[in-house]
Amino acid sequence: MPDNSLNKQNIQLGFIGLGLMGSRLIRRLHATGWKIRGWNRSPEPLELLRNDGIAAASSLAELTADSEILLSCLGNDAAVHAVYFDEGGVFSSVKPGTVILEMSTISPVLSRLLHEEATNRGARLIDLAISGSTPAVEAGTVTLLGGGDKDTFNQCIPIYESIAKQWFLMGPATSGIQMKLVVNLLLGINMQGVAEAVSFGEHLQLERDVLLDVLSKTTIIAPALLGKFQKIRERDYSPQFPLRLMSKDMDLVGDAAENAGAVLPAAKAAQSILASMRTSSGDLDMSAVTAYVGQLTDSEA
Repeated sequence: MPDNSLNKQNIQLGFIGLGLMGSRLIRRLHATGWKIRGWNRSPEPLELLRNDGIAAASSLAELTADSEILLSCLGNDAAVHAVYFDEGGVFSSVKPGTVILEMSTISPVLSRLLHEEATNRGARLIDLAISGSTPAVEAGTVTLLGGGDKDTFNQCIPIYESIAKQWFLMGPATSGIQMKLVVNLLLGINMQGVAEAVSFGEHLQLERDVLLDVLSKTTIIAPALLGKFQKIRERDYSPQFPLRLMSKDMDLVGDAAENAGAVLPAAKAAQSILASMRTSSGDLDMSAVTAYVGQLTDSEA
């Protein structure tokens, strides 16, 4: 693959992981003219892809061997480790020179292992974390946070242009995923803050719709949370960013903070609420924390 020249007509992309985020990313790449095939551990998403005219690989090994650039977006450390390191996984069949854009939100420890093994196999890996939920993916307005080799990162800019509004190389290997945890720390704490503000206003007997309308128009609310106000207003917690994933990410924040010696009391408190909801409400949108906080009593807090 020539340096600094990615051509949609002669570069074969492969995409691993077709969940809420991955299915939308592969559709954007396909719609913008990239030659791309997908693979998923369960077969159902592959059938939906075929209905949209996107080819599916028969196996992970086939996808890996036939792709010059691989992208992956998976749910957690366990899924990423299995897809890359298990028998028949990516590292069993990756070709030297292959570029890997690993977009999952995972631990820095696992990200470092991926970089090391990719180097051992002659592949070039960028940890390319995504900031933005499903509406932003559909609109192509996510932010990408990269870690790894500068030349490899810059070579892939044509891909970023198809799926993102902006992209940043944060530094060497694992810097992208580290920055993603910093971003999601703020997201988790801010969502908890919105939930408590709404609960407080309701307890003060402010009219709910007016409270939500005015609060959403203040400069205090981060842009990433503006879209949550309609969901809160309608009590519609269908998932854009599932609560279980927000909770998982806050677990990663806690582990990384402990390893780095950082003390994060607000993050710890927010994660406690998320963890208590994970079993009953994990598949709901993270904004469902608003309903949960609003129902808490002094004895439960």
